Amino acid sequence: MAGATRHCLVRFADPEPVKTITISCQTTLSIRQSSHHRYQSCSLSMNGCRGEPRLPMGTVESRTFPAVASPALAMDILKSAISQLKSNPPSFTSGIIRLQVPIEEEIEAIEWLHAQNQLLPRCYFSGRRQINASAGCFIGAHSSISHNLVSVAGVGSAVFFRDLRPFSYSDWRSIKRFLSRECPFIRAYGAIRFDARAEISSEWEDFGSFYFMVPQVEFDELEETSMLAVTLAWDNALSWTWKDAVETLESTMRQVSSNVVKLRNEVSRTFIISSNHVPTKRHWYLAVERALQIINRSSAPLTKVVLARSSRVVTTTDIDPITWLACLKHVEGENAYQFCLQPPDAPAFIGNTSNYFIENGSTSLVRLWLEPVLEVDRLLWISK
Repeated sequence: MAGATRHCLVRFADPEPVKTITISCQTTLSIRQSSHHRYQSCSLSMNGCRGEPRLPMGTVESRTFPAVASPALAMDILKSAISQLKSNPPSFTSGIIRLQVPIEEEIEAIEWLHAQNQLLPRCYFSGRRQINASAGCFIGAHSSISHNLVSVAGVGSAVFFRDLRPFSYSDWRSIKRFLSRECPFIRAYGAIRFDARAEISSEWEDFGSFYFMVPQVEFDELEETSMLAVTLAWDNALSWTWKDAVETLESTMRQVSSNVVKLRNEVSRTFIISSNHVPTKRHWYLAVERALQIINRSSAPLTKVVLARSSRVVTTTDIDPITWLACLKHVEGENAYQFCLQPPDAPAFIGNTSNYFIENGSTSLVRLWLEPVLEVDRLLWISK
């Protein structure tokens, strides 16, 4: 919220345990900071949804360079590689190329993201325990290849996917067009609205019906090591040339910091000015009771149950979403995974959710999903 008092508007969904169902603790938040807090937007890129999903890319490739000791050295190698690509550009009219440099040190991706001076767009996804693949479908990569990926942070978008209409199979294919099983680390991260037909709240308008991004600059936290990568994507049919891709990437890289410091894992003290909960606690319990009745009466196995409670809290000072997310990760990192998604000119959407969801006493398994988040290269669960 704008204003001289630098208020911060927070929206989150807060589930609570009820009866025989165990609901894991989870929080999803949309944080809109005041006009006093300025973000630096990376250069715009192309919207992959505007392309022809049936037309294959000219090239999809990854190039890995020798490992180095620090993010600064990795950045130097990437800058040199981009310079060489500029002097010898690919002949394809469309493509996506990832350049990656391993780092001989495990650095937390969330700390790297915190060092990026609030560059937008940005994303963060921490890993979670593998789930049986037979329950859904995969897009993009073999899960076994990236099993040692702990978390991912990214800024800028080599290509993004956004629209106001509901997410469709054509959009799914548009994203797949930029991915390849041969390049498992080229991924799109984002979110889809549960109900794209419902009226959209003001804080979600910039997300559209769905929003996915392939980061321009990405930091991967691996087991015992790390990796810094950049991605270039272009498609002449979308009026986004190789030159456009290189120039925007160089602009983003000039704003990226290699000075990564340990976070203190604490949020500055602030005070709540006002709060409003929808529904109220009483009506929330009534909604849960109704959900239980539906579950007990259902003759078909349920694959998805969505419950949410919205709270709007106005605080005296801005709350940095990445610092807050780091605190959640520090406290619940073993039992939950975290995410952050923030398009340009949009609030930060952050969340903290457990690996396992809900199981009632019977033989059927009911999975409780409260966050509208999909990691495109991972499992997509489809509700009835």
